[in-house]
Amino acid sequence: SLTGSPVTLKILQNWVPRVSHYFDKEHYTYVGHQIVIQESIEHFGAVVWPGALALSQYLESNQEQFNLKDKKVLEIGAGTGLLSIVACILGAHVTATDLPEVLENLSYNISRNTQNLNMHKPEVRKLVWGEGLNEDFPVSTYHYDFILATDVVYHHGALEPLLATMVYFCKPGTVLLWANKFRFSTDYEFLEKVCNIFNTTILA
Repeated sequence: SLTGSPVTLKILQNWVPRVSHYFDKEHYTYVGHQIVIQESIEHFGAVVWPGALALSQYLESNQEQFNLKDKKVLEIGAGTGLLSIVACILGAHVTATDLPEVLENLSYNISRNTQNLNMHKPEVRKLVWGEGLNEDFPVSTYHYDFILATDVVYHHGALEPLLATMVYFCKPGTVLLWANKFRFSTDYEFLEKVCNIFNTTILA
């Protein structure tokens, strides 16, 4: 093996990837539209997680129960934007939010997939859970019919701010649709807290 040789080590140290940080694009079809999503390996939020696929499919299949047409929809932790794009196709006024470092890829995907649609143009905004909520989204101005969240609960330290954010945006009449793959005991603890605060129903 040459991996231990000084020459190889020098090459490895000097090697800088010349390609972008983006995976190949993923193709999905929802509500009769082909959606092309660019994923990134840079951040958790730049990959399509199973919850987004599950809730996208659920909204497509249950349009009578959850009619998004002309409704105000906020997605927290929008990631690649797949679910927000589906909500837009279903006729919603969508605001897709995530951390600042995710917004470039999120904006790209949403713009690319909705620019030729005769629908409400989605908005992309920064939202750090639990921070500056009343400054950035004052209660007097912002009211949402639906809050969407997918795979926002996993092994991270922002579960309390996430819960506070859900509580902040859920006003009387707001429906929170949350889809998650449960991986850790902390996920179930979070679910228990949600059940203690909200009137909850298991949909699927």
